[in-house]
Amino acid sequence: MQVLVRDNNVDQALRVLKKRLQREGVFREMKRRKYYEKPSEARTREKAEAVRRARKNVRKQMIREGLIAAPKRPAQAQSRRPQARPQPLAEI
Repeated sequence: MQVLVRDNNVDQALRVLKKRLQREGVFREMKRRKYYEKPSEARTREKAEAVRRARKNVRKQMIREGLIAAPKRPAQAQSRRPQARPQPLAEI
């Protein structure tokens, strides 16, 4: 995995690298491999992950087809966009 360092900004490159590693699931994998996992526990975990993925896919499909409403975005994500300021009322 490569991350470009622009203008000697190593902090930003580290942030990008961490985000990519997290998205790829490297940290989760490292945490999982820290201790031995019995084969029966691995099967149980993999089944649960498969169920979670299947439910997520069904939910996304239903949202696409309009059968259920999409979840509302958190207020923090919406506040990043610049909002139009209300115009002051003209005094009479």
